[in-house]
Amino acid sequence: MATPTYERRAAPCGPPVRLRAQRFLPFAVHALIWSGAAAVLGLWWSDTTSVVGPAGWLTGAGRITGLLAGYACAVLLALMARVPLLDRGIGTDRLARWHALGGRYTVSLVLAHTLLIIWGYTLTSRSTVVDQTRTLVLQYPDMLKATAGFVLLLATGVLSARAARRRMSYETWHYLHFATYLAVFLAFGHQLANGADFVTNPAARVAWYALFLTVAVLLVWFRFLVPVRRALRHRLSVTEVRPEAPGVVSVYLTGERLEELAAEPGQFLRWRFLAPGLWWTANPYSLSAPAHPRFLRITVKAAGTHSAALARLAPGTRVWAEGPYGGFTAARGTGRKTLLIGGGVGITPLRTLFETLPGDVTLMYRARRPHDLALRDELDAIAAARGARVLYAVDEPASHSVPLTARALLRLVPDVADHDVYLCGPPGMTDAARRALRTAGVPRHRIHHESFAF
Repeated sequence: MATPTYERRAAPCGPPVRLRAQRFLPFAVHALIWSGAAAVLGLWWSDTTSVVGPAGWLTGAGRITGLLAGYACAVLLALMARVPLLDRGIGTDRLARWHALGGRYTVSLVLAHTLLIIWGYTLTSRSTVVDQTRTLVLQYPDMLKATAGFVLLLATGVLSARAARRRMSYETWHYLHFATYLAVFLAFGHQLANGADFVTNPAARVAWYALFLTVAVLLVWFRFLVPVRRALRHRLSVTEVRPEAPGVVSVYLTGERLEELAAEPGQFLRWRFLAPGLWWTANPYSLSAPAHPRFLRITVKAAGTHSAALARLAPGTRVWAEGPYGGFTAARGTGRKTLLIGGGVGITPLRTLFETLPGDVTLMYRARRPHDLALRDELDAIAAARGARVLYAVDEPASHSVPLTARALLRLVPDVADHDVYLCGPPGMTDAARRALRTAGVPRHRIHHESFAF
């Protein structure tokens, strides 16, 4: 496949309206989530006439934490349903951080609910904790299933902890995380069968069913049906694998009606290559060239088993692509002056932005050694075509090293405080860049970063 030519392209949509929408949407979603939590507390309040004695207080606290835990499960699943409005308006990585934080709260609420209910019922029945636990699990409706769900949810929480995540591959963690769906399904019935706030309140039961059915529809539609429909419609396949730098390759793909994907520069897709050893997982990779009606391109560094195997893909290999996802697009900027800072293979989404962002654009590309600068010829061609600046910095040899400090940034880009800044690269680099940019006077809301560490 011929290398595409480069010309200055306008960003796909003007930023002002979408920028305001993106800044408002996170606040709106937070307000909606907290309003729902307040409504759940209001349900308990309206159904509780009085709380008397230690047993009453413990049982009441158990009911509250149980209601909040159930509601939090619905919120967690909705956040990761890949709804385009949320994904593009808030950003996939930000949603993932909300999901991770909410998951810790949810597991804590589930534990508190379980312990408080057992303790409260033990005091009420004047029995032992063991006897009361046995009674609850074996004699109350749907409690065996709820217990299984409780164990699955705890196991998922433990496996999602940072220390555990570091010891397993992304693919393993991703599939183990599906146990959350089963845990929520198993626990759902006991809420309506045993919850005092639902047993005598038909309106509350209808609202609870509506909440979880809505979330289930979003999950099935956006996470399963839409990817299958797009795979059948676009019929993607590999046409070429081209080396770009040591351990870095570009994968060219062709397909049908690719303009309907509406993929914007800076976005990524989750790619499932239907080849031996690869078909069972979908990994996120950014587009490394603006989407074309007939072809797409990703550029990947061999950083694990899956990414390393892409260098051996045969032409004609079928591909399923989910997406596009992410809010790392032109809509985050103001469109006046932009600085792009990329490190290593993090150059991929920045390369598309470098070609398409309007206004005055400067690209700073950092790598370990000169031959690790992937896509360098393309970047030079884009810079020449649009009259932009591209700055290269390498760690070796030391004479070409440029430290990521406020002083160095101000020397290279004296008016950096007037720029929107897009960051993409290894965590250490992006953290250092954030600190340097803030010291150099760049406002926090003008520093844009999207991580793939989901």
